Amino acid sequence: MRILVICDDRWHPARTVREGLSTLQAGGLEFDWIEHAGDWSAARMVGYPAVLWAKSDNVSAADEQPWVSEAVQAAFVEYVRRGGGVLAVHSGTVYARHPTMRALLGGAFVGHPPQCPVTVEPKAGHPLTAGVVAFTLPDEHYMMELDDAQADVFLITTSEHGTQPGGWTRLEGAGRVCVLTPGHTVEVWRHPAFQALLVNGLRWCSKRFE
Repeated sequence: MRILVICDDRWHPARTVREGLSTLQAGGLEFDWIEHAGDWSAARMVGYPAVLWAKSDNVSAADEQPWVSEAVQAAFVEYVRRGGGVLAVHSGTVYARHPTMRALLGGAFVGHPPQCPVTVEPKAGHPLTAGVVAFTLPDEHYMMELDDAQADVFLITTSEHGTQPGGWTRLEGAGRVCVLTPGHTVEVWRHPAFQALLVNGLRWCSKRFE
């Protein structure tokens, strides 16, 4: 299964995502990469069953200019409604000021305290948490506004700053959207439980299991 990965912004360099996904290639996943927004197009997404979105609104880590226009947002909505999947990880949720993208994701990041120990706790028995156990690592504890009351929350994050929805899914037209809020560091991405969450999320978004 080949996935398109869109990543790299000022605070979240592509190397974190690349290192985090490198171990998954042995399991049959293959990845194509967009790190500079100039390489993105709506037409390019069409050939993939799912997109892993780990990029806030910067052209790249070296160019902080925004690039997510109304046209870009509309293209993502169209892609999903026609049957594509989006797995938004960590900085892929930083779209509180982009109404169309926020609606597609079902919510948005609104802030985070300094890095601290964050406990990631899966919902028992949920298909997206198969093979996942609770773990605690230093991370940015994302504070989220979950807008979609129908979203299926399968992951909770907890720190000294409180408890937040850490992962949810929602449907949009014929397509699927999955959100994972942890993931600021390579250590989180490479943790076996988070690796399982990534695989499960990509399979679900790609309709490889129900």
